[in-house]
Amino acid sequence: RTGSATSLSSAIVNQRLQELVKLFRERTEKVKEKLTDPDITSDDESPATSPAKPAPAPAPAPAPPPGGEPEGDKSAGDEHYCEMLCCKFKCQPWLYHLKNYQFPSSIDPFTNTMYVLWLFFVVMAWNWNCWLIPVRWAFPYQTPSNIHCWLFMDYLCDLIYLLDILIFQTRLQFVRGGDIITDKKAMKEHYLQSERFKMDVVCLLPLDFLYFKVGVNPLLRFPRCLKYLAFFEFNNRLEAILSKAYIYRVIRTTAYLLYCLHVNSCLYYWASDYEGLGSTTWVYDGEGNSYIRCYYWAVKTLITIGGLPDPKTLFEIVFQLLNYFTGVFAFSVMIGQMRDVVGAATAGQTYYRSCMDSTIKYMNFYRIPKPVQNRVKTWYEYTWHSQGMLDESELLVQLPDKMRLDIAIDVNYNIVSKVALFQGCDRQMIFDMLKRLKSVVYLPSDYVCKKGEIGREMYIIQAGQVQVLGGPDGKTVLVTLKPGSVFGEISLLAAGGGNRRTANVVAHGFANLFILDKKDLNEILVHYPESQKLLRKKARKMLNTNNKPRDEKAPGDPLIIRPKVDTPKLFQAALAASGRMGRKGPLAQLRWRLKELKEMQA
Repeated sequence: RTGSATSLSSAIVNQRLQELVKLFRERTEKVKEKLTDPDITSDDESPATSPAKPAPAPAPAPAPPPGGEPEGDKSAGDEHYCEMLCCKFKCQPWLYHLKNYQFPSSIDPFTNTMYVLWLFFVVMAWNWNCWLIPVRWAFPYQTPSNIHCWLFMDYLCDLIYLLDILIFQTRLQFVRGGDIITDKKAMKEHYLQSERFKMDVVCLLPLDFLYFKVGVNPLLRFPRCLKYLAFFEFNNRLEAILSKAYIYRVIRTTAYLLYCLHVNSCLYYWASDYEGLGSTTWVYDGEGNSYIRCYYWAVKTLITIGGLPDPKTLFEIVFQLLNYFTGVFAFSVMIGQMRDVVGAATAGQTYYRSCMDSTIKYMNFYRIPKPVQNRVKTWYEYTWHSQGMLDESELLVQLPDKMRLDIAIDVNYNIVSKVALFQGCDRQMIFDMLKRLKSVVYLPSDYVCKKGEIGREMYIIQAGQVQVLGGPDGKTVLVTLKPGSVFGEISLLAAGGGNRRTANVVAHGFANLFILDKKDLNEILVHYPESQKLLRKKARKMLNTNNKPRDEKAPGDPLIIRPKVDTPKLFQAALAASGRMGRKGPLAQLRWRLKELKEMQA
C-alpha cells in the first residue's frame, strides 16, 4: 500500500512537471521568435481602434393621426392615383415623376444624357431644314393646298431653335481657369459672348415676314441651315456614350453621300425646269416620279458611271461639267473618310493580326515544335476574344495615375480586400498594390506553379478555375479553386526556405489570373512599415500552421507524458550487481523503486 501510494504521487508529480516543461518551452519559443525578428512587438495582429462615439438615440416616431394610418404610408399608397369627379384613376409613375420634375439650374454638357437627348431633337429640326428646303424650292411639292402643313413643321423647328437658345445654352457649364463655373449669370454671359450665340441669332433671322411680299419662298428659310454647330456637338456627345461608335460614324458618312446626291437631284430638276421639261434629251422629261428619276440621274453623274445623254445647249454643258468635277471631288473625300472610319474601327484587329503573324514567323524561323506553336496560337485567339486586347496595361498607360487607380479599385478591390493576409493593413497600401496587378491567361492543363519551385508571385483568380494536385503520384485533385480565390500569398513574405511551393497548381480550362510580384510588394512595403510588420507576423503564423504534422496530439489529449528513455546499459549492470546483495545499499533500493514503476505502467 505504501508503494502504490508513492507511485500515485509520483505520477501526479510527473504530470505536473510535464505541464511546467511545456509552458517553459512555449515561452522560450516566443522569446526566441522575438529575438529573431525585432519587428514583432505584441501578440495583437493590428492596433485596436479607438472606441467610437455612441450614436445618438433615435428620436421617437410621431404618433399616428387619429385616422389610424400614418400620413407617410397613406401618401405613399395614394401617390399614383388621381381623383376626377366621382372616380379614382391610377396614374403612371413616370407621369408622377414628370409632374414633380425640376429643371436643373446648370447642365454638364459632357455627362448629362438629358442634354444629349435634347441635342437629338435640335439636330432633327436642323435636318428637316437641310433636306426639305431644297426639295420645296426645286420640286413642285409645296402647293397652296398643303402649305399649312409645311408652315406648321417650319415653325415647330423654329420653336426648338428658340428653346435651345433660351433654356439650354444659357445653362451650360464651362471651365474657366481650371474651375467649373455653375453660376447662372456667368453661364449666361459666357454664352452671349460666344460665337455660338451669334450663329444661333443668324439662324433665327425673321425673313419669314417677306412672305407677305414675295410669297412663301422656301429659300428665305435657308439661314436655318446654319445651325451646324449643334450637329457636330451632337456627334461628339453621342460617340462618347456609344460602345461601338464606329457604326455611327459609318452611318454618318453614308448620310453625307446621300445628301450630296439629294442636293444634286434638286439642282438637276431645277435645271430641267429652267430649260423646259422634255425640251431636249438631256433634261428630265416629266414622266414618272420626278424625285426618284432625278436622284437616279444624280447617282449616275456623281459616280461617273456613264451612259448619260449628251448635253445640247451651253447651259447643259456647263452644268454637266460642274457635276463631273463636283462628283470626283466629293467621292474622293467620301472614300477617304470611309477608309479612315473603317481603319479606326479595325485598328485593334489589325494590331492583333500583325502580332500573331510576327510570332508565327519567329517560331517557324527557329523551327519550334508544332504542339508549342498550336498552344501559342490558342493563347492569342483566346486572349483577344475574351479581352478584346492582348495587354490591358497598354490601354491604361495613357490615363493619369488617379484614373488608373479608380479603375483598378472597381475591378480588383473586392477580391484583394478579402485576402486574409492583407486584412488589417493600410488601405492606401492596398490601393498601391492594385496598380501593380498583372493579368495573365493560362491555357487548359498549364502549370501555374509547380511543387518545390521558389514562389515569387501571388495569384488571384479572375475567371476560370485552377486545380491543386497532390498525392503520391502528384495527380490527385486536392481542391478546385474558383473565381475570387487566392493562392500563393505566403510566398510573398516567407524567407529562409519557406517560400517554396508545396503543391502543383494546374489550370482547369482557360483561366485568367491576376499576379502580384514579390518585388513589387517589397517596393510598396518600404513606405508602410506598420503594415510590413503585420504582414510578416501573419505570414509566419500561416506558415507555421501549414507546417504542423497531422498526427500531432491535440492540446486536450490526456497522454502528455512522453515515453521514458531506456536505462543505460552501464547503469543496468550496476543494478544487477546490487541485486545479488539483497535490498541493502542505495542502488538496491533504487532498483526496487524502478521495478515498482514498471509494474505500475504495465
